[in-house]
Amino acid sequence: MHRYVARANVDHYLDLLNGDDLAPHNRATITKLLIEEEDRLSHDLEHLEFAETRAANGRQRVNHVRRLRNAFAFDTAERAQADRLLVNCENLQTILEDFCHHLRARIDSREL
Repeated sequence: MHRYVARANVDHYLDLLNGDDLAPHNRATITKLLIEEEDRLSHDLEHLEFAETRAANGRQRVNHVRRLRNAFAFDTAERAQADRLLVNCENLQTILEDFCHHLRARIDSREL
């Protein structure tokens, strides 16, 4: 049950963080909660597929947001907002990639 709740929490936090209407303080708090849930999952290596799927989805989102951002003219309010969203997506992607890397490192260390 704990694993299900932790995975559901990760998905919920990702949904919240993928939005563009979070205040910086709320974004920081939710990011902290996401990392805490990932830490709980990192003790069970069977979560690697879950983590890799979330990271792959995140890469697609970063690429999508980058394409959208590039559609806006430079020095416009829309471009600035898209830049902020892209930075948020890239920061979130770093967290997801770090989680995957951490799980892979644990697997590699166990195989020795």
